[in-house]
Amino acid sequence: MKAIKFLLIFLLVAGSLTAGCLSDYAGESGKDIKTVKDIKNYASSDSNLSKAVSESLSEFPLTVRDDFGSLVTIERPPERIVSLAPSNTENLFALGLGSKIIGVTDYCNYPPEAKKKTKVGGYSTINIEKVVSLKPDLVVASYGNGKQNVDVMRDLGLTVIAFNPKKLEDVKENIILLGKITGTGKKAQEIVMMMDEKINKIKLEYKSRPRVAHILWHDPIWVSGGDTFIDELIYLAGGENVFSGLDGWKIVSKEDLLQKNPDVILVSSGSGMGGQGKDLIYEWVMTELGDVKAVKENRVYVVDADIISRPSYRLVYALEDIAKILHPEIFGK
Repeated sequence: MKAIKFLLIFLLVAGSLTAGCLSDYAGESGKDIKTVKDIKNYASSDSNLSKAVSESLSEFPLTVRDDFGSLVTIERPPERIVSLAPSNTENLFALGLGSKIIGVTDYCNYPPEAKKKTKVGGYSTINIEKVVSLKPDLVVASYGNGKQNVDVMRDLGLTVIAFNPKKLEDVKENIILLGKITGTGKKAQEIVMMMDEKINKIKLEYKSRPRVAHILWHDPIWVSGGDTFIDELIYLAGGENVFSGLDGWKIVSKEDLLQKNPDVILVSSGSGMGGQGKDLIYEWVMTELGDVKAVKENRVYVVDADIISRPSYRLVYALEDIAKILHPEIFGK
């Protein structure tokens, strides 16, 4: 039950979002060349970038409203940042702020440099005393941290901004806001431009849409329903989510899957929360759902749990992967 509880928290929140050169988008060492190249190319290709950047430059102090509806005042560009979700950590590194991150969760594993940072606990199990001891001037929180924890940190005098993105547009808005409050508005614009470029290449008028189910855990069976960024990824990639009528992430039965009979099943890698080892959900699907069309036709695919389940800029890479799965005739295999 603990594993299930954690998985739920992970997906519902993993929430949402090195000063220096462009190589910092990939972490302090700049080893993720693919990401660096993407951001650099799309930034240089847009003649409106300078205008967009000038409009997003920040003057401190500034006050913004976060996804919890709270007004947060940032007195100066932060120098000591604690991130309370993997998605936040990924976005902060992408903004070139790796050297300013002083604390992350136990599950922040990308880029590799994140694993070297001081750990402050899990999502709903934040070690608030540890966070306070690090003396951050900005804490970037997420929905799954729990509003009570966020309120406690604020009551202790910490500056906390909380994110809860449900759609790709929310992710982009969070990145722009994060750039604004950290003085990295230009890099935020470049990242969003890269995301838009990739989305626009995938967002086509598809003649046919395979019926898709995304299974993120098997005991009980958790699927991605409507009003989730995964539902949006499936649609943008040219598919139809068979569980789009459900609100958010929901438990379904084997009978529900048999009734829906999807053409394609996407499963999260590893244990459903990323990590190494066996693809447990894939093995369960292939063993237990033999009467489902996707299994019969060998159209069950493993998708990297980290990139499909974290609302960071890397969702566009999950989008590309899904598009290749659903429409290899257009995007290749």
